[in-house]
Amino acid sequence: MEHNVGFIGLGIMGKPMSLNLIKAGKSLTVFDLNEEAVNSLVEAGAVAANSPKEVAERSDVIITMLPASKHVKEVILGENGVLEGAKEGSIIIDMSSITPDVSRELATEVMKKGIEILDAPVSGGEPKAIDGTLAIMVGGKEPVFESVKSVLYGMGKEVTLVGDNGCGVTAKLANQIIVNLNIAAMSEALVLAAKAGIDIEKMYQAIRGGLAGSAVLDAKVPMILDRNFIAGGSIAINLKDITNVMETAHEIGVPLPLSSQLLEIFHSLKVDGKINDDHGSIVRYYEKLANTEVKRG
Repeated sequence: MEHNVGFIGLGIMGKPMSLNLIKAGKSLTVFDLNEEAVNSLVEAGAVAANSPKEVAERSDVIITMLPASKHVKEVILGENGVLEGAKEGSIIIDMSSITPDVSRELATEVMKKGIEILDAPVSGGEPKAIDGTLAIMVGGKEPVFESVKSVLYGMGKEVTLVGDNGCGVTAKLANQIIVNLNIAAMSEALVLAAKAGIDIEKMYQAIRGGLAGSAVLDAKVPMILDRNFIAGGSIAINLKDITNVMETAHEIGVPLPLSSQLLEIFHSLKVDGKINDDHGSIVRYYEKLANTEVKRG
């Protein structure tokens, strides 16, 4: 079955994801408050809508890619929202990174209207959004997931049904712990090596083939050496995600000592004016402590 797809939220991630759906041959209706982003999608072949309600009226699969829980709730449940326009049997795919509680709450509300919903957050940042190779972790009913696989594979390479509603966003929280603590551990090591005076590029080549090697190391060390902190995944977004991690962990009785320290590092970077930097900017927290800079030799 060919789907008419709606896409709400054309930011750093949503815009390239939408473009990939057009490249995959999907019929696409889009909405965003940013007119420039909407216009660029229209030029690529999408149809513009004036509200989330209108997106839902034109679509049988409605994707949301929004900054936080409050935005998702407003767009889906609010005035002129998705629920006001969605037909019975429509499927909402929320690809935002929100809390499991809100995800399950949304599932309860939309299912009352005969509408299905999946939570399907992504990992890979802007580069993988652009080249269509995102990892997508999905929560929801298996038949619903199977029916929209072609849409999800239009944006991602690894697409996995993790469990019921809320399981996708829970997997994303776990993902964010691993990614950001990796960056923090890497940053400690780089600052130690820089202060000790060794050649960082040579050290990176020496360790990347061993157990310390990782996708994080390969993505972030070159950026740090170039002093490139343009956000693919911003401090702002990751601060929100780790806040959600701690809130969820405390609710279910899981102490997370390293993640709680990471949250304080993010708050320090926010106060230091780095809120819109890439999360590779974690290194600058450590650089400030050690009064040194990680740079090419």
